[in-house]
Amino acid sequence: MASKELKRKAQVVRKTRETSIRLSLDLDDPGTTQIQTGVGFFDHMLTALSRHGRMSLEVEAQGDLHVDQHHLVEDVGIVLGTAFREALGTDLRIRRFAQAHAPLDDALARAVVDISGRAFLHYGVTLARTVVGGFDTDLVREFFQAFAANAQLNLHIDLLHGENTHHQIEAIFKATALALRDAVARDSTLKDVPSTKGTLTERAARENS
Repeated sequence: MASKELKRKAQVVRKTRETSIRLSLDLDDPGTTQIQTGVGFFDHMLTALSRHGRMSLEVEAQGDLHVDQHHLVEDVGIVLGTAFREALGTDLRIRRFAQAHAPLDDALARAVVDISGRAFLHYGVTLARTVVGGFDTDLVREFFQAFAANAQLNLHIDLLHGENTHHQIEAIFKATALALRDAVARDSTLKDVPSTKGTLTERAARENS
């Protein structure tokens, strides 16, 4: 059985010429959500991810928003994915696979997760508008691509229906949050990681594929 005392936390700092990001993540403590990226709609989505994923998330990010939002949003995805993987640690006796649906009024989204050590994003989403709340909606895909690549997981996202762009995107973030919450849940019945290879690391997954 995985020890209840094992803390699944991570802090990651990333600084480039384009962005400066500090991020703290605790997969087992839903107590703290503090998001400041300078992009209000993105803050709202990260807050939804934190709250519905039942994880503490603190993000302080600055970027070259005078250029556009791309570097900031993508780099937050990189840092969050890195923190996610670090927080999981080496004891991966977890459920691993999970799926969830989340509705928001007219919109319905589905997210399916496999914490496999393999990075892959399927993004079956067509959004109604290109901008919502001053946010470039093309960057939703960029965020999840960066997150999946650095968290080393499979993430399949599908927008099943919806007309309001805000609702569409928020349903996507909420469905992903719910799936991640279930996938990282510890499974006390496991004596080893849930893999025929005996490992969920990226390197071993490549070598044994």
